[in-house]
Amino acid sequence: MALHAAAKQTETDPTEVVPDLETLIGYNMKRAYVAIQKDFRAALGEGGLSPRTFSALSLVVAHPDISQSSLARMLGIERSGLVAIIDELEHRKLLTRSVMPGDRRIQALMATPDGRVVYHDTLATVQAHEDRLLADLTAAEKETLMQLLKKIRLTDREST
Repeated sequence: MALHAAAKQTETDPTEVVPDLETLIGYNMKRAYVAIQKDFRAALGEGGLSPRTFSALSLVVAHPDISQSSLARMLGIERSGLVAIIDELEHRKLLTRSVMPGDRRIQALMATPDGRVVYHDTLATVQAHEDRLLADLTAAEKETLMQLLKKIRLTDREST
């Protein structure tokens, strides 16, 4: 019993102590990312697009006939990592691959009509998810957050 009482005396209330981890920007960004991803998936529900497939479809809609290499570069991922994403979108009939005129080795990606509809519907859901998640931020705070995140992204020159 004495050991149990001694252990309780040395325990601290976690809300009173700020561990070094809490002072690290990377840690807080990761925790925010986890919260955003969790809410994103809940908003889109079972069978909805994942963040990675939504991102890829978004860029294909914005850049018709984009090559897989260009898409991988814009997403900041390895081309080999893009294959599963493209396969999933193609399987769901949201995009098609075709041979690039002038170079049969290059695959051009194009959103299907269904892909464009799914993209726009998903975009509206994602915008509502972000509005809900960031409701406690003012418009100025949201703009500052966006500017800071873009500034950090630009430090990774290979993915731009």
